[in-house]
Amino acid sequence: MASTAHAPAWPVEAGAGGADELYLDYAATAPLHPAAARAVRAGQRLVGNPSSGHRAGRAAAEALWVARRSIARLLGVAPGEVVLTSGGSEANALALWGTFAARGFSGHLVTTSIEHSAILENARALEELGVTVTTVEPGPGGHVEAAAVAAAIRPDTVLASVMHANNETGAIQPVTEIAAAATRAGVAFHTDAVHTAGKLSLTAVDATLISVSAHKFGGPRGVGALAVRDGHRLVSLVRGGPQENRLRAGTENVAGAMGMAAAADVCLRRMSMGYRLGMRDRRERLIAGLAGVDGVHVNTTEPVLEETISVRFDGIRADALADALDMQGIYVSTGAACHTGSVSHVLTAMGLTHRAARSTVRFSLGPDVSSHDIDRVVSVTTRAVQRLRGIAGTGSASR
Repeated sequence: MASTAHAPAWPVEAGAGGADELYLDYAATAPLHPAAARAVRAGQRLVGNPSSGHRAGRAAAEALWVARRSIARLLGVAPGEVVLTSGGSEANALALWGTFAARGFSGHLVTTSIEHSAILENARALEELGVTVTTVEPGPGGHVEAAAVAAAIRPDTVLASVMHANNETGAIQPVTEIAAAATRAGVAFHTDAVHTAGKLSLTAVDATLISVSAHKFGGPRGVGALAVRDGHRLVSLVRGGPQENRLRAGTENVAGAMGMAAAADVCLRRMSMGYRLGMRDRRERLIAGLAGVDGVHVNTTEPVLEETISVRFDGIRADALADALDMQGIYVSTGAACHTGSVSHVLTAMGLTHRAARSTVRFSLGPDVSSHDIDRVVSVTTRAVQRLRGIAGTGSASR
């Protein structure tokens, strides 16, 4: 739960810590928004299968179509271009495997070394089947250059896949320029927008394929979507029935889609009301406060998603700092939740040493985090860093 100093717009039910708990790990998952929870409950009361022809089935099908329209608005596509999935990982897999399966697992893929493992692991698997892969490296601020991606495109390139913003650092990638370059070359472009959906507009990206996951923006876990535009040809990974334009068989998760749609509607309203300005204020307040700590470094340069602050503290291990903050009811992470305990491939690709990467903490903010909360985080973090350095006897010397 957020600090009692304000009424949280998006409450967190984290556990036993009570009113002093402060959740700063939205990049791992966002709390279920109350509107999404209500929509899920309403969907669970619909007993019909959307494919059934009777009244109960038609009611479920209608609810699914209404939800699909809201999800399509978030993605900036037509409702018929939305393929519902179990989440972002499946959406990414369908984008990559579906594209290359339709082409006999031949051709060339361009991606980057800072993608989520849901892209990189699939790229490695496709290589084993005969697809050639080029991986573009980022600069030290966490961004790849659009020109570098364009230069990697070859006559046999089938797909370029570059994330919208990085989930560990928040670095916003030049996806609009990359999409334009891909279009000029006659190449399909996919963007993993799991970290930006509900925060940044996806309409201007103009990607052929866009992956999103509901739980990252206040929807339920276990549901996501892949936008498939321009008649792009895919082969289904899940065979069976004709659901989702024959691209994802199986009875649809109506309640999950309704929850995702409700969260999407909330996010679209919030974005139209200047939400980004408030998040930038919180980000700048946190960074300015932490600047008073010796040996602190922000890992990412602009442009950056305001909610995600990746910082490293010389002379300490991030896992020890995260544990110290946890003891005070402040929840942060040391990187991607699915790779806790490992050295970040994103940070090392940016040129950080393993030791520097292991000193990095990710603060990821949500709409319920107030200025008062930020001040508390700064105070608690400062004391924790000083105490940990004292125990280690390292001071602020670079490690």
